[in-house]
Amino acid sequence: MIINNSNHSLSMFQRIVKRLFDIVFSLLLLLLLLPLLMLFWILLSIFMRENGIFLQQRVGRGGLLFNIVKFKTMKNIPGRESTITSLDDIRITKIGYFFRQAKIDELPQLWNVLIGQMSFVGPRPDVPGYADKLKGSDRVILLVRPGITGPAQIFYKNEGKILSKQSNIRKYNDNVIWPNKVRINLKYVKNQSFWGDILYIWQTIF
Repeated sequence: MIINNSNHSLSMFQRIVKRLFDIVFSLLLLLLLLPLLMLFWILLSIFMRENGIFLQQRVGRGGLLFNIVKFKTMKNIPGRESTITSLDDIRITKIGYFFRQAKIDELPQLWNVLIGQMSFVGPRPDVPGYADKLKGSDRVILLVRPGITGPAQIFYKNEGKILSKQSNIRKYNDNVIWPNKVRINLKYVKNQSFWGDILYIWQTIF
C-alpha cells in the first residue's frame, strides 16, 4: 500500500520548517513532561495491573505501518476487540475515562513525532483496514505525516459521545464519521500551511 510521496502542498522550505518545529517542541515537551508521564504510566500500570503503555499498529505516511504509542485506557475483554470506541464502551476504565476526556492518553505520541512517524498536526492515522479503503485522489491523505491533532480531530472532539448515542456504532462510523473525516483531511492536505497548523494546535489546547 506504499504510495509515491513526490507531490505535496507545502514547499520544501515549509516542510523543513514544519519538521524542525516538530523536533524541537516534541523534544522540549518530552523533557518537561517526563516526570508527569512516568507518574501517569506508574498509576495506570498499578490500576490496570499491566503495562500502562501500549502500542497499536497504524498506517502512516506513504502507507507505511508504524506503532503508535498511547497510554492504556481500556481493559481487554474477550470478544470486544473493535477499534471503534464510544464514550460508554465497557472496556474503558474509570481512570481511562478521565485520561481520554482530557486527551492525556495521546501524550506518549510526542515520541512518534520526535522520531518522524507523526507530526503535531495532520490527518489522524487510521488502523489497517480503513486506510486501505482510500481510493483515487483521496489517497493524497497518505502523502503527509499523520498528526496528533488536526481539523478532523477538532471537528469530532466529542466523537465518543456521538458514537454512544448510536444503535450501531460501526455502521455510523463507517457511513458517516469516517467519510466526513476523509473529506476534512483531504481539504487540510490540499490547503495546509505552517501557520494553519499553529492555529489547529491553539484550538486543540484552548
